[in-house]
Amino acid sequence: MKKALIIGVNGQDGSYLSDLLLEKDYEVHGIIRRSSSPTLARVRHIVDNCEFDERFFLHFGDLSDALSLIKVIEEVRPDEIYNLAAQSQVYVSFDIPEYTGDVSALGVTRLLEAINISQIKTKYFQACSSEIFGKPSETPQNENTRLNPVNPYGVSKLYAYLMTSVYRSTYGMFNCSGILYNHESPRRAENFVTRKITKSIAKILTKKQDFLYLGNIESKRDWGFAKDYVEAMWLMLQQDKPDDYIIASGQTYSVKDFLVEAFSLVNLDWQKYVKFDQRLLRPKGDFSLFVGDASKARKVLNWKPKTSFKEIVRLMLEADLKSEGVSL
Repeated sequence: MKKALIIGVNGQDGSYLSDLLLEKDYEVHGIIRRSSSPTLARVRHIVDNCEFDERFFLHFGDLSDALSLIKVIEEVRPDEIYNLAAQSQVYVSFDIPEYTGDVSALGVTRLLEAINISQIKTKYFQACSSEIFGKPSETPQNENTRLNPVNPYGVSKLYAYLMTSVYRSTYGMFNCSGILYNHESPRRAENFVTRKITKSIAKILTKKQDFLYLGNIESKRDWGFAKDYVEAMWLMLQQDKPDDYIIASGQTYSVKDFLVEAFSLVNLDWQKYVKFDQRLLRPKGDFSLFVGDASKARKVLNWKPKTSFKEIVRLMLEADLKSEGVSL
């Protein structure tokens, strides 16, 4: 039985990856940060399922604490390690740039060094972001597009991407980076715009909220489904040689497109409920040409996205309506 270690196991991607690996008969270990009230909502269905008592384990650790990483890695000795943890919001990274760098950038160095020190034979996946392209020099972007991040989050992800490559070339480690474009799901955090929209619609329908406040609704993104994207992560570590891949749908939709689709599903006119809030605009503007060319992943990994934009919107809205006791 293979062992996998997931850093950030209780996040959106970590929970879907746990589901996938358990389906494939892995023993799954997850690292969570110690706090007064650990957030386990996304993996609660696993924790409470006695079927997984002998195959799903949680450990305390933190990317800011090298010793905790070394201890868990040496104890578990995993066949595969997936680092999905980060300070993951662009606009927040301007408010806490030092913390973003410490966790999302230097934290990767701590993790890679912990693997190197332990001398275990493992395969490593690093979650990177389309934000490493900053204001893209070409559209769509591919693995050779110029790297030019324009915010602290993007800079931290570029550092992680480059260090993963450095440890691969220097120490011969099986390291892969996935340059992941936006991917959504009903498990998306509520402070991301897609989930903010679907959750607000549910609250508007139940009279708990009157309006939805947003920033730049013309901003475009390449949106995929998280469950599809974690499959690509797994496939990268099943190859004979390590490499880096763009994981994207290859299609762009604006926040306005998402609004129109979501509100139409409940027969509401979005313009009556959405108000502009300048405070929600990203500092220094919002570059809107992020669209990924995943040709390499399609060819080498035999991977392609399975879930359409419309289906993603429907799945997210349906879940939030259900949580409010409303049917779609």
